[in-house]
Amino acid sequence: MIDTALQAWVGFFKPLGLNYGFALDGAERASFLHGLWVTLELCAWTMPVSLLFGVLIAAGLSNGPAWLRRPLRGFVELTRNTPTLVQLYCAFLVLNMLITQRLGEANPITPFMWVVLVIGLHKAVFHAEALRAGIEAVPPVMLESARSLAFTRGQTLVRVQLPLALRFALPALVNNLVDLVKMTAIASAIAVGDVTYESIMIWSHRDNVLELLLLILAYFGLLTWLVSVLGRFLEQRLRMPGYGQ
Repeated sequence: MIDTALQAWVGFFKPLGLNYGFALDGAERASFLHGLWVTLELCAWTMPVSLLFGVLIAAGLSNGPAWLRRPLRGFVELTRNTPTLVQLYCAFLVLNMLITQRLGEANPITPFMWVVLVIGLHKAVFHAEALRAGIEAVPPVMLESARSLAFTRGQTLVRVQLPLALRFALPALVNNLVDLVKMTAIASAIAVGDVTYESIMIWSHRDNVLELLLLILAYFGLLTWLVSVLGRFLEQRLRMPGYGQ
């Protein structure tokens, strides 16, 4: 049944000048589906990693000691002002080489993990800036209430500032996550088998670049749409009446 459906799908697009014959080849079809799955895995890993580091960086910038704030600010400026692809090359071709020279084949960091770390940290600095602005937007009366309850500085940050900052910064965080989904395409630069890399491998043997690019666009469009829908749902659920609503 699947083969029949695929043949019908390929036949439908053929009169339009679109060659999707690769879908009838078992090996090429499997590699393309594997690429779709790897891209989904990259999104599933980089999102929580970026949010976790974003919270930590925002906390350090807002409430950390001076000796911590200065290097964090330098890291933020360096990361957000340099291309992600260059950061990935530096991490994989330089840091990975140094680790490999030190540990040999025992190097535990795979190319997939380098992509997750680089993209996660890159978007983390944008999350951190949005959260820092949210922390600064917390009304002073709430901080005074926390102090009156004998909250420590750390307790105030975790129990008062960060929960409110998350709500204030949620639209910006959702935009960052949408951009993160699209950014996972750079994984192909170091031969991680995402949908872009697998498509390149297929069209290097077939004359169907346009056809595969259309599929890639549709796939990333679907992923970013799902993130946007989830973001709007969370914004409605977590919105704070009286604060920009």
